[in-house]
Amino acid sequence: MEDTMKKFLIGLLVVVVLGAGGYYAYTTMNKNEEPKEETRKTSIKVKEPEKAGETIQASDYSKANNWLAEPTEITSQADVFMLYTTAYAQKNKNTSPIAKIDNDSMRAGAQVFLASQGSAFETSGNIFAPYYRQLDANWLLSKSKEEQNQYVDGVPKADVMAAFDYYIKHKNNNRPFILVGHSQGARLIKSIMYDYFKQNPGVSNRMIAAYVLGQSVTQQEMNDNPQVKFATGPDDTGVVVSYNTVAPDFTGELPTWDQGALAINPINWRTDATPATAAENLGSYIRNDSGDYTKVMNFADATVDPARGLVISSIADKAKYEMPESTRKLYPAGSYLNNDISFYYYNLQQNAENREAQYFATHPQQSTQTSDANQPVQEDQQATDPNQQPVQ
Repeated sequence: MEDTMKKFLIGLLVVVVLGAGGYYAYTTMNKNEEPKEETRKTSIKVKEPEKAGETIQASDYSKANNWLAEPTEITSQADVFMLYTTAYAQKNKNTSPIAKIDNDSMRAGAQVFLASQGSAFETSGNIFAPYYRQLDANWLLSKSKEEQNQYVDGVPKADVMAAFDYYIKHKNNNRPFILVGHSQGARLIKSIMYDYFKQNPGVSNRMIAAYVLGQSVTQQEMNDNPQVKFATGPDDTGVVVSYNTVAPDFTGELPTWDQGALAINPINWRTDATPATAAENLGSYIRNDSGDYTKVMNFADATVDPARGLVISSIADKAKYEMPESTRKLYPAGSYLNNDISFYYYNLQQNAENREAQYFATHPQQSTQTSDANQPVQEDQQATDPNQQPVQ
């Protein structure tokens, strides 16, 4: 029954949002709404979003309406803090490149992501996922790399840092947690790991793993941030899992890729070029011709290209699953950005469960300390200390 309801929810939301899980979350209603500005002699000048360093008022995360997901009951000894993929797109050039926190199309796209891809992690912990103000990818990626960072580190980062801080102080109750993000969401997960953890050093000790998917993590970033390290296998904890998925003939450059990128194979969990066959894949969760998400076996293999820091995937129908032709200015042919999670859905699910088990095996006192599973959620009226160390 639960699976049927999930499929119904996904199907309903996909009708509302096109291109779920990717950069182009236009609604079907907006598709046919052409702006009327062409009849005017002058166009409206859209205010640019604030950049890093400017004064920014973060969204208020004491408001329940600003959370995409939070549990009504604590059922796990661990949490999952999740940031959805890019789900906002400008209707036209006269609309803001930054979404409002209550933007309907962004929220619908976020719900699609949670149901169809983020759900891979729902067996690993209590899901906490804030809404956050996003940038339109077309607009953002037209800027230089330096400007992109300045804009992402402006409004989106202000929201995410406020949301995570509120979660840690009022909702987490010192439980260990998993971080999950895709694309723009993954870029902001890095802000938590690199900035929030440095400002609150005790928090990183409770991180089971961070899944930074569809966005590069580089060796230089690991060197600069010793509070986290890149995963080397299926069992290590306190580590970062990251990759971008492309076809074997991919020769372009992804806007989500950086020089020195690291990657781990989401099937065999190796960082070298040892291939993993589709038969070893625990299952993909992809849309069928009817638009429903279903489990498919023997669909995608995986091989790390260590030189480029990419995961190479051979599938039978490349044209069906690569980024759409309309996105070629940003994503070269052979980019599987929309399917970074979908291709390896059940491997990611099993791996998150495994790393959680490994964490509690090596932190037995943490299991005792967080024995509040199956209790109703009671929001802390007094903020807890984010720097509190887990009992060793």
